[in-house]
Amino acid sequence: MKRRKFVTILGGVTTVSIVWPPAALSQQARNVPRIGVLWHAGSAEEEGEYFTSVQRGFRDLGYVDGKTIVLEHRFAGEVYDRFTSYATELVALKVDVLVAVTRPAAVAAQAATKTIPIVFITVPDPVGNKLVDSLAKPGRNITGLSNMNQDIVAKRLELLKEAIPSLTRAALLVNPSDAVATRRTIADVQAAAGVLNVDVRSYEIRVPEEIGPAFGRIVQDGVKGIFLSNDSMLFNERKRLANLALEHHLPLLLQNRPGALAGALMSFGPDSRTMFYRAAAYVDKILKGAKPGDLPVEQPTKIELLINLKTAKMLGLTIPQSLLLRADELIE
Repeated sequence: MKRRKFVTILGGVTTVSIVWPPAALSQQARNVPRIGVLWHAGSAEEEGEYFTSVQRGFRDLGYVDGKTIVLEHRFAGEVYDRFTSYATELVALKVDVLVAVTRPAAVAAQAATKTIPIVFITVPDPVGNKLVDSLAKPGRNITGLSNMNQDIVAKRLELLKEAIPSLTRAALLVNPSDAVATRRTIADVQAAAGVLNVDVRSYEIRVPEEIGPAFGRIVQDGVKGIFLSNDSMLFNERKRLANLALEHHLPLLLQNRPGALAGALMSFGPDSRTMFYRAAAYVDKILKGAKPGDLPVEQPTKIELLINLKTAKMLGLTIPQSLLLRADELIE
């Protein structure tokens, strides 16, 4: 490589300054890994502890954002068209790895590129969603972390029944945008409902604006408890759901920890903070030469049960001691 030298004589001392051509500087910039992160919420603030978990994951591996790595964040705000457009935008930037948060982001990323490595986070049933060939050997250009929420929806009904032994009618909130997952969820729940002797009715919510009207129908139908399918849009609306449930004096069970913290009676699901933190390790392995298709999909090792005692008191409920003893955290 040719480079220009400028020689200056200062007090008898010769100094040599090397001026790198623009092409060399741009080459250095390209050597810094660029990671695209396609989020499901509308901002870093909405992502909250999950956003900071990803940052901490990279930091603990020795990466410095803006110096040894560049993180390109895009926030879809649960608008499906944005998942597609942002995935296309990140691919056009020629990112080294594309991180996709939730199933819609992973589907959009997979459609946008067959070559750039993809790491998904908190995706239910990645095999059933046709993202990977198998958990042990994902194949293609994709791998990541599954949240198992699809497999424990029926368990949420069981916990709701245990908390409220008199429960005979419950509401299952679903987002029919994912038709395959919705059909499986309803089938699993109805099988459990027959054993528990609970009449479960499904209520479809495609966009946040449909949440209020759905609660109106739920109240009219005499429902006494509510739980959710696995859906990122509904999860993102956890505060609104918790407030409406309290307003209508209805026990609500949400997917994971932020749901109980938002005011739901209970939450049951994986520790998602660990999954977001672990995503950095997958990216690190890929940057060091691993093929995503050879990296097994990681599943959560811990499923957490949280009970919000303040909400229970507001609802006039006494949670059975057997359930309290099994809780990982009691919110008081």
